[in-house]
Amino acid sequence: MQDPFSLVAKQVTKTVTAPEGILTLLQDVNLSIPTGKACAILGTSGAGKSTLLGLLAGLDNPSSGEIHLLGQALHQLNEDERAQLRARSIGFVFQSFQLLPHLTALENVMLPLELIAAESIKERAIEVLASVGLEHRLHHTPLQLSGGEQQRVAVARAFVLQPALLFADEPTGNLDQATGAHIIELLFTLQAQHGTTLVLVTHDTQLAQHCSYRYTLNQGILQVHS
Repeated sequence: MQDPFSLVAKQVTKTVTAPEGILTLLQDVNLSIPTGKACAILGTSGAGKSTLLGLLAGLDNPSSGEIHLLGQALHQLNEDERAQLRARSIGFVFQSFQLLPHLTALENVMLPLELIAAESIKERAIEVLASVGLEHRLHHTPLQLSGGEQQRVAVARAFVLQPALLFADEPTGNLDQATGAHIIELLFTLQAQHGTTLVLVTHDTQLAQHCSYRYTLNQGILQVHS
């Protein structure tokens, strides 16, 4: 039976040691995201959004509290097991695209499939690039693509595995308004088609309106967005 929640955080706190003492980056964060739904985490720069995203994705460990990702308690998994979970079930879209510059669009999208030794790698990569309107740009490297095209490649790479969960960190931050609007439309269309759970980190309140669930992160404290 499918887990009703793709992501659950319970009393998650993150502290770090600084010259001035202990700094609390996140305090008692509670979050439950239903499977197949879209959730926005709003906050200004420095609010702790990237810290929270790293914890939710299992890239870092909380100082206290628990995170359950796709039914798995992250504190019960070692680094290799977490990496396998991410490789098979989780997609990422970043503000800075994070494409490998020496690879073509097609090769960048094929990479996640190659890492898990999937079948029909090239065919699946071509299909998803066509779904984002880039079938004519398969053999171009990132430097030969516009910013909007690079982000479409990044979206294709994120969805090629048909992930159960997708993290998007300021996905329109480096794009002009019109291009950003197109990327968001694309992201939510693919999310609906695949039934993917989407966690969107943004400072853009208009962008957050696309999501069923909205939270605001302010000075490390997460609240339901009013």
